[in-house]
Amino acid sequence: MFRLALQRVSTAVSHRLSKPKLASQQVRTMANTTDDGQFKTWKPLAPTLRQRRMASRKHLHKGGPIRELTVAKRRTGGRNNTGRITCRHRGGGAKRRIRLVDFRRKEPGPQQVIRLEYDPGRTAHIALIKHMETGKLSYILAPIGLKPGAVVQSFMSEGQKALGNTESSAQTTAEKDNENADSPETPDGEVPGAQEYTSEGLKLKAGAPQKATLEVGNCMPLKMVPIGSIIHNIGLHPFGRAQIARSAGASAQLLYTAPTGLAQIKLMSGEIRRVPVDACATLGRVSNPNHKHEKLGGAGARRRRGWRPTVRGTAMNTHDHPHGGGRGKSKGNKHPRSPWGKLAKGGKTRRKPNTLVVRERPRR
Repeated sequence: MFRLALQRVSTAVSHRLSKPKLASQQVRTMANTTDDGQFKTWKPLAPTLRQRRMASRKHLHKGGPIRELTVAKRRTGGRNNTGRITCRHRGGGAKRRIRLVDFRRKEPGPQQVIRLEYDPGRTAHIALIKHMETGKLSYILAPIGLKPGAVVQSFMSEGQKALGNTESSAQTTAEKDNENADSPETPDGEVPGAQEYTSEGLKLKAGAPQKATLEVGNCMPLKMVPIGSIIHNIGLHPFGRAQIARSAGASAQLLYTAPTGLAQIKLMSGEIRRVPVDACATLGRVSNPNHKHEKLGGAGARRRRGWRPTVRGTAMNTHDHPHGGGRGKSKGNKHPRSPWGKLAKGGKTRRKPNTLVVRERPRR
């Protein structure tokens, strides 16, 4: 009896499995997100997801970073060594690891791009590159148009050698001028000490090819960059680390350069400033330009990024903020100020002007 019942059950199960399902009975799965290559949007399953919009990351590496190229980020919650809050609205958030990005680019030789990665510590994307001769791995800021498999190079070491050659040649030229002060011209008709400089600042023969290749992602001193080029990752000191134009979509334009002295660049804000010609610069524009169009949607997204709520000054007491106090919702006929009394909108707070700024950015 038991064997007969078991046989009937197995027959019914096999019949159900072999019978094709109707279209109305098939299980339909619908994705809750949509990624068109520019932005990623969410199906409004909650009110906070209705307006949420993030830049697309489907072209980035799905795994984690190289462990050796990261360090742990220790949070302070906005407090200093005495435990007092010195930076408001900070605290909490997901754990992160700081990616060690190479902002000096002193390693010469060709380097191949392995992959593009997401960096939670900055708005731009980063690229993992591998030296084709030594096999050394490092991270750089990924410019727009850089893809896995591309080859980038750094010419900072050549620029440093060129500076040494220029100084030594200048010394020998001065010595020769002192020796040949009575005979200013040679039999060939050339003036002793005359040199031919290219954009690299090197002493080359006429018709010599330019050593620096002008490809997106290549790093070189400003004296090697052609005038009018779009650059990013710009340094402020000779052969120092990059400090300007490092955020998502940022760039600058080179207006003037020379073998020695100071170059002039125009920033995205409209400011024109001087930079040493031996400072580093990378060709191209920083990646992830759609970052400025992102919308987090809800307050929880801000909390996960380590930001705490901001309290309005008008909601505080008089001794807590210049806007505080009063009966009801009053402003007190005061100009907008910070909690420490500094003008917050349009007021001048800079005491000493920057001497390297040729033209300031336009003010509203």
